[in-house]
Amino acid sequence: MSGTYIYDAVRTPFGRAGGALAGVRPDDLAATVMRAAVERTGIDPARIGDVIFGDANQAGEDNRNVARFGALLAGFPTSVTGVTVNRLCASSVEAVIQGARAIESGDASLVLAGGVESMSRAPFVVEKSAKPWPAVGNQTMWNTAIGWRMINRELPTHWTISNGEAAEKTARTWGITREAQDAFAVRSHRLAAAAWAAGVYDPEIVQVPGAALTRDEGIRDDSSVEKLGGLRPLFAADGTVTAGNASPINDGASAVLLGAEGALPEEPLARIIGRAAHGVDPDDFPIAPIEAANQALARAGKTWADVDLVELNEAFASQALACLAGWPELDPERLNVHGGALAIGHPLGASGGRIIGHAAHELRRRGRGVAVVAICIGVGQGLAVVLER
Repeated sequence: MSGTYIYDAVRTPFGRAGGALAGVRPDDLAATVMRAAVERTGIDPARIGDVIFGDANQAGEDNRNVARFGALLAGFPTSVTGVTVNRLCASSVEAVIQGARAIESGDASLVLAGGVESMSRAPFVVEKSAKPWPAVGNQTMWNTAIGWRMINRELPTHWTISNGEAAEKTARTWGITREAQDAFAVRSHRLAAAAWAAGVYDPEIVQVPGAALTRDEGIRDDSSVEKLGGLRPLFAADGTVTAGNASPINDGASAVLLGAEGALPEEPLARIIGRAAHGVDPDDFPIAPIEAANQALARAGKTWADVDLVELNEAFASQALACLAGWPELDPERLNVHGGALAIGHPLGASGGRIIGHAAHELRRRGRGVAVVAICIGVGQGLAVVLER
């Protein structure tokens, strides 16, 4: 079986909801990073064995297999196939994992994986009646940008609380204070702003035509514990989760070019050496990455003592801090060294490609090392991969 290597990784800057990327269709966002991945490496796109892209929504312009449409819009030959996968917030991590499996089984030598999400353009929807001519009456309209909708009544109600309520539960269970959450959020903004200013993100960024951004649109240089302390809790009157210590709603796309050893002449950024998925109760989803990362490290033959950096998607500060507490061997300074989703943003389907891509670029920048990439998933799952250079 061949190993899987990351030869390149690109992403758009992430836009805020209703911001610079709100006028760009998700299939065009996907095409932007797909095209860039090919142009940067100079490969013939006909060599790509499959395009696997994650997308959590798929209810609007991203319907009917956005991976295939993105590839067509990118100018790839029609012989290049595409499939869209959905593991909610971890959809593009899932895409990378599936791409790695295809390479390791010999089904492909090159796979373009990644993900896309336009939460700005996610439509409002109503349920369709089972009757062809329903009686006149009111219907519930659902916002497809994020969260539960059209819930099956057979599910226990405590499982179907909102993600924010689950983040509140995590804070209570793990004893994470409001002050700790706000301080962690400020750290995320400070590190992300400094990394952009230093050019750390430049090697992985591709601009969206007509919607260029100098950096991720959600980063706030003036963020402070004092300012965040003035925000009201969103999910409980006496709660601790606010708009300041939760990830925002965003738009963006990411792509990761995977290949077998020697598939391209240039040296790869990193190799994927371990991966794992883990499930928990849906209302405990924030802590699912803890065991997913532990399992991925074990499968890679590594321990936390071997880990040089961790890219953990920051859905909520309470979630990230709980995961840190669940990895007591990890030095907190090795986590999200250039900021995380609290500042950079969390366009659901694209976030996994961002954190995998950044970890790979950071390993190249350092010249060597081991990185853990982990992400929590609504409805009670976590995914993790381990990279090595």
